[in-house]
Amino acid sequence: MNSTLAPHARLSPTPVIALHCSGSGAAQWRKLGEALGARHAFVVPEHYGCDNTGPWSGERAFTLADEAARTVGIIDAACDKVHLVGHSYGGAVALRAALERPQRIASLTLYEPSAFHLLKLMGAHGAHALTEILAISQRTADGVVCGDYRGAAASFVDYWSGRGAWEALRPSAQAALTRWAPKAPLDFRALLDERTPASAYRSLRVPALILRGQHAPVPSRAIAERLPMLLPKARLAIVEGAGHMGPLTHADQVNAMIVRHIGDADTVA
Repeated sequence: MNSTLAPHARLSPTPVIALHCSGSGAAQWRKLGEALGARHAFVVPEHYGCDNTGPWSGERAFTLADEAARTVGIIDAACDKVHLVGHSYGGAVALRAALERPQRIASLTLYEPSAFHLLKLMGAHGAHALTEILAISQRTADGVVCGDYRGAAASFVDYWSGRGAWEALRPSAQAALTRWAPKAPLDFRALLDERTPASAYRSLRVPALILRGQHAPVPSRAIAERLPMLLPKARLAIVEGAGHMGPLTHADQVNAMIVRHIGDADTVA
């Protein structure tokens, strides 16, 4: 599994680029790499805020395009098209990267992508979901501003994984998330302030699989169900028994769906 790419490196045909959720890292996709085997080069870049990447530079207001730039660079270094996989924040980053290089994408697989800007375009249902996201965003930002990084991380984890999820984590995982917590408000703001119009997604005429857990939070459910209406060749699939963290809690089931989708896209290409 490769998490970095030298500027001069060239990837073998049809690599898979997998983008992790907020607060996670490349290790999130270890089992997916095993499921893909040697059929594809497997690249797992990490986002700003991860220990291996470091913090955002702070030179200007952070945007989703800033986060996607690393992925766009990997796409540009590839010899052929790439398959993009993303979960939550990583799904939104994957969408942004795909929009910047639509002709270089072989397929998209997105598990509950956090494209929160779309909620603003979805009427009363979207407004309700947006209010829910704004609340957790504010709660996380308040914790960071006052220096309670641990409390901010705990609120974040319990929202996405359910009450008590934070306390169930290993101390090492809690410590890692506490170090990451100052990045959380940047992620939320970048997702909420993204200015891509819904019409832009029509340019992504690639096989797209949108996955959501059976127990997806309201905002994630709304976005997952709207995207197939915007992406010309998208379909929605539900992972039974899973919630927002399905790629981790139901890894075998989710990875099998991802591998099948990538294989189908390769067959058609």
